[in-house]
Amino acid sequence: MGIFGRKDTGENTADAAVTPDLAALTGDYSIDPSHSTIGFVARHAMVTNVKGKFNDFTGSLHLDGTDPSRSSASIDVKMESIDTGSADRDGHLKSADFFKTDEFPAMTFRSTSAEALGGDDYRITGDLSILGVTKPITIDLEFNGSAKDPFGNERVGFEGKAEILRSEWGLTWNAALETGGVLVSDKIKLNFDISAIKNA
Repeated sequence: MGIFGRKDTGENTADAAVTPDLAALTGDYSIDPSHSTIGFVARHAMVTNVKGKFNDFTGSLHLDGTDPSRSSASIDVKMESIDTGSADRDGHLKSADFFKTDEFPAMTFRSTSAEALGGDDYRITGDLSILGVTKPITIDLEFNGSAKDPFGNERVGFEGKAEILRSEWGLTWNAALETGGVLVSDKIKLNFDISAIKNA
């Protein structure tokens, strides 16, 4: 994904995309899970939001500083690592009503295209696989910068967000409320806060 850029200075976007400092970011990166978050938000009982995250995942990025459209991303998530702050709820989410983690232990994302939107904003499209069902999703990204940490690692960071309808992946369990509506929203908000280290 083309997750690097600089604030719009009025210069031609194509020229800005090939400046030496951006080109220097080109390379392969590994997501640092200890400094990254893959999370989600679901509406509960029509009145509040329940937030969760996955604690065990791996991922890799290929960044192309001269042509962001040639960048790519790959993420693998272990579904047993789901964490909403409630052991009972997590157990239900792992069960046959939802993620069937015994049968489908992983959720995966594989990018298929990327584009620069201007400034520090980018968009990546890819295939999200859950319960053996693969559907395309689009993630909007904001580049947060690059830095060398105290251990000599070259890092890039970005935040991303997307929305999906869980029913499109076969996640249809629900319960009706006496007051109308349902217990769990179909629309799920996904959020990403990623720090990635450039491979040696």
